[in-house]
Amino acid sequence: MKRNRHTEEQIISILKANERGVSIAELARQNGVTEQTIYRWKAKYSGMEVSEAKRLRELESENARLKKLLAESALDNAALKEIVSGKW
Repeated sequence: MKRNRHTEEQIISILKANERGVSIAELARQNGVTEQTIYRWKAKYSGMEVSEAKRLRELESENARLKKLLAESALDNAALKEIVSGKW
């Protein structure tokens, strides 16, 4: 089964259609996704505008990058402590 990748703009427009009164089942059928997917989108993007969704994506990627840097720094720190203590 082909997996569609919807952009934030498409997701927000789908959710706005739901706010205008289109049922979840109808939206799911029209867009080729499950109702559960619509509910998941609703939990994440409800009440957002397109610019806010883009900013959210940028912040999530920046957060992931910073977590990776912190993990690498902690690993380097642990290795240096081992070298200093003479266990190496």
